[in-house]
Amino acid sequence: MHRCRVAPGIVGPPRQTRRVTVASAPEQQTLDGMPQRLFTCTPSRLATWLDCPRRYRFVYVDRPAPPKGPPWAHNSVGAAVHTALASWWGLPVSDRSPAAAASLVRRRWIPLGFRDDEQSAEWRERAAEMVAGYVERLDPHDEPIGVERTVAMRTERLALSGRIDRLDRRGDDLVVVDYKTGRHVLTTDDARGSLALAVYALAAARTLRRRCVRVELHHLPTGDVIEWEHDDAALARHLDRAHVIAAEASAAEASGDAAAFPANPGPMCGWCDFSAHCPEGRAARTAQPPWAGLAPNASPLSD
Repeated sequence: MHRCRVAPGIVGPPRQTRRVTVASAPEQQTLDGMPQRLFTCTPSRLATWLDCPRRYRFVYVDRPAPPKGPPWAHNSVGAAVHTALASWWGLPVSDRSPAAAASLVRRRWIPLGFRDDEQSAEWRERAAEMVAGYVERLDPHDEPIGVERTVAMRTERLALSGRIDRLDRRGDDLVVVDYKTGRHVLTTDDARGSLALAVYALAAARTLRRRCVRVELHHLPTGDVIEWEHDDAALARHLDRAHVIAAEASAAEASGDAAAFPANPGPMCGWCDFSAHCPEGRAARTAQPPWAGLAPNASPLSD
């Protein structure tokens, strides 16, 4: 892909505290010979456990879940961009133009988390120009196999599912495409080490019965495409890793013990939706304002 040069920039929050009791799942009666119950999860769920078991508990275990903090501006940008790109592929081929893509961003804009209306409008235009520059490098006739496509697979222990931003066909193979709008500069390690992308590739292959080993990160702010091609052994290692993570999370849930979900204090605590409910997180990092994830000097650049 030709590089669309846009300066990096697209990619948190105090709240009230309350006590929540962790309830273990009701014990199910079993009979000899019954199959083991599968642990249902997504790559996002597994990643949340790895990042912070306490946050995992807040998101997936506690009911009612503790209230989140205010929405993040960078999430609003990312959601608007993803929605616009999905809608662009839904247009008639003759209408798939850069101008149409920019218009879709403006129409799908989410004005939440920004400092004020002026900042929201500024980022709406930045995002519109960024998406227009990205689709200018695409062939509108090259129809994807799927857009926002849900894929799923089962193993002896897991029921995995996920939604792929775009699934392309290159020759006889499938390619997983994941859009990135963050200011983090991506490397090959991000594509190679991504558990989510590996799971998407495995699930896409099983769902559509086609070979799928190539994964790509499309970084819209810079136009960079970071690609990696897995072999069968690498995909198997990722799946083994998913089994290990799921086993840990499942055991913690079954325990019904809040202590099984320790906090993982660190710099990212300032960006956590549940900062108000986690004393360790607040002590580790001051909550960031909702617009802090937006790079201050990001603006489109000409080639």
